[in-house]
Amino acid sequence: MTFLLEGYFRLLKLAMAGLLAVMVVLVFGNVVLRYAFNSGITVSEELSRWAFVWLVFLGAIVGMREHAHLGVDMLVKTLPAWGKRACFVASHGLMLFATWLLTTGSWAQTKINWDTRAPASGLSEGWVYLVGVVFGVSVLFILTADLIRLTRGRMGEDDLVAIRESEEH
Repeated sequence: MTFLLEGYFRLLKLAMAGLLAVMVVLVFGNVVLRYAFNSGITVSEELSRWAFVWLVFLGAIVGMREHAHLGVDMLVKTLPAWGKRACFVASHGLMLFATWLLTTGSWAQTKINWDTRAPASGLSEGWVYLVGVVFGVSVLFILTADLIRLTRGRMGEDDLVAIRESEEH
């Protein structure tokens, strides 16, 4: 199971690198073509925008797994162990609810827009909203796994403060 999870997150990181490369090529190529040859790539703006949306959401999945998001832990660090557990459960419960809302809304938008074609590329507009479903399902699993680890006693007191310190001081 760990092998599959590691492979999934490695695949996400590779996809992010690929999306970034596609964005650079499309935008830089379009700029060069416009200034040097008075031409351009018709779909570059649309596809680079879609790549950016996917890049942000995939990066948020990886950030969620690595606890790399910004947060304020000033209060939680001062609480006793039971208070940290209570805050952990409350915050994860709220995040599960928000993620469920985002996932169901993204799925509804994906279905609504699947037959709508983008103006420049002709691709389905549903692809833009599908990343919300990918994000939501992934984050639901991450949050649920964290709660299961807590209930099974596999989390130390340091793990209850779900913010990783920055390497920069």
